[in-house]
Amino acid sequence: MSDRDPLLPILGAGGRLARVQPGYEERPQQIEMARVVLAALRDETYAMVEAGTGTGKTLAYLVPAALSGKKVVVSTATKTLQDQIFFKDIPLLARAFGASIPAAYMKGRSNYLCKLRYESFAESPRFPSREEAEKWPLLVAWAEATETGDRAELGLPESFATWKEITSTSERCLGQKCAHWDSCFVTEMRRKAQEARIVVVNHHLFFADAALRTREGEVGLEVIPRYDAVIFDEAHALEEVATAHFGVQVSTYRLQELVADARRAVSKEAAALLEPLIADVEGRAAGFFSALEERTGLLGSARRSDGVVRLRSDAADAMAREQEELLAALEALGEATGDDPEPELQAIARRCQTLAAELEFVTSVEEGGPFVHFAERRGRGLFVQAAPIEVDRELARRVWSGLSTAVFTSATLAVEGRLDHVKRRLGLGSVETLVEKRVASPFDYRSQCALYLPTHLPEPQDPSFIERAALEMERLFEVTGGRAFALFTSIRNMTRAWELLAPRLPYRVLVQGQLPKARILELFVEEPSVLFATASFWEGVDVPGEALSLVVIDRLPFASPTDPLVAARIEALRKRDVEPFSAYQVPQAVIALRQGFGRLIRSRSDRGIVAVLDRRIVTKGYGRQFLRTLPEAPKTGRIEDLRRIWEEMR
Repeated sequence: MSDRDPLLPILGAGGRLARVQPGYEERPQQIEMARVVLAALRDETYAMVEAGTGTGKTLAYLVPAALSGKKVVVSTATKTLQDQIFFKDIPLLARAFGASIPAAYMKGRSNYLCKLRYESFAESPRFPSREEAEKWPLLVAWAEATETGDRAELGLPESFATWKEITSTSERCLGQKCAHWDSCFVTEMRRKAQEARIVVVNHHLFFADAALRTREGEVGLEVIPRYDAVIFDEAHALEEVATAHFGVQVSTYRLQELVADARRAVSKEAAALLEPLIADVEGRAAGFFSALEERTGLLGSARRSDGVVRLRSDAADAMAREQEELLAALEALGEATGDDPEPELQAIARRCQTLAAELEFVTSVEEGGPFVHFAERRGRGLFVQAAPIEVDRELARRVWSGLSTAVFTSATLAVEGRLDHVKRRLGLGSVETLVEKRVASPFDYRSQCALYLPTHLPEPQDPSFIERAALEMERLFEVTGGRAFALFTSIRNMTRAWELLAPRLPYRVLVQGQLPKARILELFVEEPSVLFATASFWEGVDVPGEALSLVVIDRLPFASPTDPLVAARIEALRKRDVEPFSAYQVPQAVIALRQGFGRLIRSRSDRGIVAVLDRRIVTKGYGRQFLRTLPEAPKTGRIEDLRRIWEEMR
């Protein structure tokens, strides 16, 4: 670059950031990435950058975004990173620039208090438990004083059921017909986003917006204000999130909410006419979902546990009568409320029409078609869904075709040193210009990390695996004195290992789900601990320092081939004469393993061990592909050698 490089005066040694951040170090990898991002924003092209852990990728894209003069959306996979960008990194950059950076933080509507629904609920509050009732005075005081309406200000647990009564959804919202439209917290959030130059969102909100913008038959709908460019951080998660939002889902919850809202909206005068129609929807919905359980097999031995099964055409046909009855009930309620002058009843009519259309779609099973249909039980809810088997074409048609500038970045995008797999899965083959770059981590993994790869354990399919693996974990915890994440690919294995080891370990033992995630991490760093966890702790978790010295992974993270979406993707690849194991299953598992590995070393001073207890990483030919993708580090399969390596590293 020339002497007029705009990045060096900010990111370089002695630059603006160095003057406001004590201990700042110039990172060549960060500047290298920033140049790629700045060029993409300037030239209105696409760029994909794998930036190894420690690169400082957040500032590597925020600095170019601030310099570009464009309106840029930054989309992340996790709330943790979203918070870091908005509350830490952008203010730091503003101090370095000596000027404010107009920025906004956007979350989904369900994060905000709905003034209309709050007023309605407050007139006659009813709570599912005494504990929630006791919190109500605090919530009332907050509701009267808050300027944002963001539930994060309250620190409510995820399980706080009353929140659903006082927030809204896109279905429930009355829009400009609402009496509180001008003072609505969501309206204010969007107003700030309209004025901002950098808008921080998450992938779920981005693709909810993309699905809304491209909904057939409707134009002008949007959640996020118009923008010039998007930077996708944690881009390895895009396929999964886009698949969810370009699909359709009907659930017991949506029908129950429709019924409750209809009853709330009906006046005493209209109740005699409408209550029988509402009750009919309620009863027909119960009948439909009972039939769904019975005819898909969800009602079997797993009655009280979560489960997911593929919906085949014969099962869909077998519940056609219950479906037709529910459709007729929705049509009757929709017709009865559609001409009512009350905005809330008009909204009920629209919801009836939408639910009817979506119910027909999710049950219209086309064997060999582009969608996979499945039924699922989650907690007390039942869902019937249709998701695109391959989301690449949907992305190309509905997102990339209308977006001139995009940057994709993550610490884990490459497989075998190439970005081809992610590019293909995301449908980026149609993009005219895509610049690719891999920026290495500045960490010295040879001196900071060791890999433990035992071969004396049985393969994961062996019935004795988890008991043997748990004993191996206990030996590993002794090496590091706890300070460990034990990461599992299934809740079943996690629960069994926790049951076996929790009574025996001399450390604080934590398990995913017992407390909110943030609180678990706070407890984890307070004293030597062992955390048993599954998917939500494999990525987006940052615990620098010796509090985390060991990451144990029970098995290679292959997606279950019995998952309906995975099975449908395998079938689709085979129909195209593509071998799914090497083309899809291994690359996806490689990226997931790299995410798990990435929890360990978070700074130049960190030291630690990653243990993979799945012998296939050593004994199978495809295991070499996993090993080639991981950073170079000392390897051993003997616990005695591991103790020696650990002592030498410390």
